[in-house]
Amino acid sequence: MLLLAAIQGGAQHGYAIAETLRRASDGSVDLQDGTIYPALHRLVRAGLLESQWAEGEGRRRRVYELTPAGREALASQREEWLRFERGVQGVLALLGS
Repeated sequence: MLLLAAIQGGAQHGYAIAETLRRASDGSVDLQDGTIYPALHRLVRAGLLESQWAEGEGRRRRVYELTPAGREALASQREEWLRFERGVQGVLALLGS
């Protein structure tokens, strides 16, 4: 879900995706190359992302973009996460009293 969310604003290459997540999470989400690229490849195989080569900053980079199925999956996963978060908050509120 986090990878899909990081890409929802438009096509990005792997390092930019990792940097977006790092910045947005104040460093809490810090994905290494050995983690992010296999995950991106799995999302491409699943049809949630598409990738293509692009020229930029003097070199070729593979950029990733959400497919329509990826947008649907992100919306569904986001709603599932929000339900889970509400449940956890309810438990903490009840047991924290």
